Amino acid sequence: MADTSPSVRERKPKRATGDDVTDTSDVGESEQRRIKTTRVTTKAIKEDVYSPVLDVFRVLTFLILASCGLSYLISSGESYTWGLKNPPKHLQKDWWTSQLRGPIYLTPTELAAYDGTDETKPIYLAINGTIYDVSVNRRTYGPGGSYHFFAGVDASRAYVTGCFADDRTPDMRGVEEMFLPIDDPEADRHFSAEQLRSMRTKERTEAKKKVHDALKHWVDFFGKSTKYKKVGYVKMDKDWKKHTPRPKLCDSAQQGRTKRTVPGQEEA
Repeated sequence: MADTSPSVRERKPKRATGDDVTDTSDVGESEQRRIKTTRVTTKAIKEDVYSPVLDVFRVLTFLILASCGLSYLISSGESYTWGLKNPPKHLQKDWWTSQLRGPIYLTPTELAAYDGTDETKPIYLAINGTIYDVSVNRRTYGPGGSYHFFAGVDASRAYVTGCFADDRTPDMRGVEEMFLPIDDPEADRHFSAEQLRSMRTKERTEAKKKVHDALKHWVDFFGKSTKYKKVGYVKMDKDWKKHTPRPKLCDSAQQGRTKRTVPGQEEA
């Protein structure tokens, strides 16, 4: 008689995968190694994924801090954000424009428009026919400044005579007279006509040299300056002196003259 009792069959356990296994205690040694290898590989792949967001943030932060620091240094503590009232010349559009276009040529009338009255324009002055940009010192050369007399004009004569208001002209004729002694009949009678003629010739030669040296001092001052940039030249008519009255020596320069003295009788 057949055995009718139900037979008991053992089922093999389902083979676990790397994603399903959370407890490896019941898994074989080789299977554990495979699971660990899979996990390590997955982690490495995730770590190798590059994200530029952090690097971009670092670069932007550096540029912002560098810009603030540079602004503070250039403005001498005036601003961290380039909000400069009087920015350096290399930060001004007109300076870069002048570098690209070369020297400018302005007539005296055109030069007068750059006297600082119009704040949208640079301040120019000229000396001995050469134009310089003095905008960086607007407080001094602009309206109300102590040297505003020199702005928008070639005032070469005033640099020598010191008559800022009266001698705003490039005409140097007769300036040497400020260095010439005044004729004094009492002193002149001690010299012969030939002696006086020779003396006057020497005095005038020396006076012209003093004028030359005095003007050259200021020409060199602007020419060698790293603060004021040469931008061009004054465009004058060829025969402008023929159509311009000879300037008189200003009162201040005239009053500085002394009488000619007899050798040996100079005042102590």
